[in-house]
Amino acid sequence: MEPVTRPRVKICCIANLAEARLAIRYGASALGLVSHMPSGPGVIPEEVIAQVAAGVPPPIATFLLTSLQDVAAIIAQQHRCRTNTIQICDRLATGSYHQLKAGLPGIPIVQVIHVVGPESVDEAVSIAPHVDAILLDSGNPALVVKELGGTGRRHDWVLSRRIREQIDIPLFLAGGLNAGNVRQAIEEVGPFGLDLCTGVRTHGKLDEQKLAAFFARVWGK
Repeated sequence: MEPVTRPRVKICCIANLAEARLAIRYGASALGLVSHMPSGPGVIPEEVIAQVAAGVPPPIATFLLTSLQDVAAIIAQQHRCRTNTIQICDRLATGSYHQLKAGLPGIPIVQVIHVVGPESVDEAVSIAPHVDAILLDSGNPALVVKELGGTGRRHDWVLSRRIREQIDIPLFLAGGLNAGNVRQAIEEVGPFGLDLCTGVRTHGKLDEQKLAAFFARVWGK
């Protein structure tokens, strides 16, 4: 896919409706709502996810981050949370993307690829035809306690760019992004979207000054 010079921004780990509104006010076009995870920040109860999703105006995308690996369970979770997008943070173990799309008509499916080495390029290329977008992050689902995002670590952007060049669907870049490196990320990777959590937070709370600085850099100010 062609590089993007002014990517969309997804603010993840949204804790409540007030944080959602703050992120939108500064320019977020998507929000990440984190359900149960084996590790990492930002987890909120499903009832809070549903409340935020119901309170966000269109055309803002609300991403349900799920660690579930069973298609039927993911469909049931989306029915409870009512977000308009699903972000699968682990690999599907039971069922297929085709079954997931059939069970959630009109709900875009975003698959996370944890960039751990060159093999991640092949993984992304093989999955891309079956989903609506790929999101590259810096976790490691092979650990005893899985890392499925929110690490605050940067991965190898050379691999990220290679993936972007080889797929025909939108690519989101996550992992250690902040105001200090986002221009470099845009220039080196050219992603459709940027996704960050810890880079705009202080002591776990969304930081208005960090939001302002980040969006200013995204927009080249």
